[in-house]
Amino acid sequence: MAIFHADDTRPIYVQIAEWLETEILNGNFQSNEKVYSQYQLAEMYNINPATAAKGLNLLVEEKILYKKRGLGMFVTESAKELIMEKRRTHVLTRLIRDVVLEARRLNISDNELVEMIKNVQKEEGEE
Repeated sequence: MAIFHADDTRPIYVQIAEWLETEILNGNFQSNEKVYSQYQLAEMYNINPATAAKGLNLLVEEKILYKKRGLGMFVTESAKELIMEKRRTHVLTRLIRDVVLEARRLNISDNELVEMIKNVQKEEGEE
């Protein structure tokens, strides 16, 4: 159940937030369903509860989770859409930019790059 990568330079609380986002996208948490508490996350991943709380609060700020006083954190109705939009506009754009820049450095044409993407899609069975 490891979510942390040794070579990842992002703070642990960001990794916790992204892991929870992925859990929501994968359908492991539905709208209005309670997510793990900071103490459960701390125990699961052997981290400080304050670090786990910071990851949860990041998702509250982004309106992916909401707090019910005394009950915990819950998934918002629009969580899945918010996560998908965020990842499209930020994560995917950054990754594509990195790929395009690397392709330029290696003198790979646009057509070659598109073919490489299509080949990866075939390998992953997503065509």
